[in-house]
Amino acid sequence: MDPVAALSRVAYLLERERAESHRVKAFRKAARRLVSLPPEELQQRITEGTLAALPDVGPKTARVATEAAAGGVPAYLADLEDRAAFPLVEGGEEVRSWLRGDLHSHSDWSDGGSPIEEMARTAVAAGHDYLALTDHSPRLTVARGLSAERLREQLAVVARLNTELAPFRILTGIEVDILEDGSLDQEDDLLAELDVVVASVHSKLRMDAAAMTRRMVRAVADPRVDVLGHCTGRLITGGRGTRPESAFDAEIVFEACRRFDVAVEINSRPERRDPPTRLLTLAAETGCRFSIDTDAHAPGQLDFLDHGCARAQAAGLSRDRIVNAMGVEDLLAWTRAA
Repeated sequence: MDPVAALSRVAYLLERERAESHRVKAFRKAARRLVSLPPEELQQRITEGTLAALPDVGPKTARVATEAAAGGVPAYLADLEDRAAFPLVEGGEEVRSWLRGDLHSHSDWSDGGSPIEEMARTAVAAGHDYLALTDHSPRLTVARGLSAERLREQLAVVARLNTELAPFRILTGIEVDILEDGSLDQEDDLLAELDVVVASVHSKLRMDAAAMTRRMVRAVADPRVDVLGHCTGRLITGGRGTRPESAFDAEIVFEACRRFDVAVEINSRPERRDPPTRLLTLAAETGCRFSIDTDAHAPGQLDFLDHGCARAQAAGLSRDRIVNAMGVEDLLAWTRAA
């Protein structure tokens, strides 16, 4: 087995399991270090047992690489593969079979952990037809949000990659912050150029319910917005701790989503499960469309769709209500309809 492939696969499976980020980074950094070596040096170090003397390579990553080079599946990887033989959650298989892509993902251009190409190639391997690249907007400085200039640079990178990856398509996009007054944190003309715009609240999450309702409705009414991301902003578990739901009038917000044909995101991250079940039911009863998304910040997290699909199936959503069950041309016809 190729040592770099073994290290990368371990990292992917750790991401899928929501392992601590330092463990994932150790394997990704080791893989990149080995890629940088001339083949003859790599082979020499494997033979002499000196891989761990390299920067970014520790005893565990060296052992995985050495076992892979010997021709077998490393024991650590074999254990992870055994655990990955099953979906992350039971249920949702029918809905998962409908999905053609994912409309919310992040790369190392903002707060993701991997390059755009690595995210895209993982989506190809997962059977997707498309993946929307939705890095953060400028006000979210903690997540290295993209200025208009950096976003334009990213569009050029995506265009190049799309020529290499066709017929798979990276959709240009953004997760744009909904500012306190409901305006969007990016230039209007630039937003209009993008394939997919996910609008989310990331700041002042505890503001007054009436003000939050006005804020969200103004954003949903913007013709450039396609998806309302993680609508309550809650966190129910995970390394970042917990956070309560934002307060807003969900009936008004979801009616705005229905009226302006903006999809309500079913955010598949286990620490979010957003919207909560009662609000997912309300949005369905209101007649909203939905987008089942991973909000992936690493390649292995693209498997989080299992969680969102199980929730959508339990809610009884039909295929025609889920926008990322569309093929790419139908999806783009919908996002551009406004």
